[in-house]
Amino acid sequence: MQVLLVVLGSIAIVVGIVGIIVPVLPGLVLCWLSVLGWAIFADAGWGKWLVLGIATVWAVLGTVVKFTWPGKQLKESGVPTTTILVGVVLGIVGMFVIPVVGLFVGFILGVFLAEAQRAKSFSGAWPSTVAALKATGLSMLIELMAAFAIALTFTAGALFA
Repeated sequence: MQVLLVVLGSIAIVVGIVGIIVPVLPGLVLCWLSVLGWAIFADAGWGKWLVLGIATVWAVLGTVVKFTWPGKQLKESGVPTTTILVGVVLGIVGMFVIPVVGLFVGFILGVFLAEAQRAKSFSGAWPSTVAALKATGLSMLIELMAAFAIALTFTAGALFA
């Protein structure tokens, strides 16, 4: 039973990591839920709760940092919140129109069009679009690092707890 819990938890963590790279699933939440499920059902003594506590710190830290750091960069580059919201809305629409890559295409197109409208030119929209893409990439990278930290914590816990 213990081996099955570790295997299922590992698979769910891998799926969570893939969900960060291809944003279809809430990746970091799925990684954390995997550790929570293992901690609830595993027979690993008090160590499993320590592992869950550390994984919780990684998840909360990753979530807070993935919103604050890129958001600060966007604010410094002058990209307004409405531009990002237009990008998110078109990203969601794009997800249904173009499977797999539609989220990315829609987000980029939305940011570009909103900034072109605001700047009154296509050439003026490009710097803001690049800044929004950099911030989005940074956000994904932060979330991915937090997921890897959860995966390493889970692995150590499964081996030694």
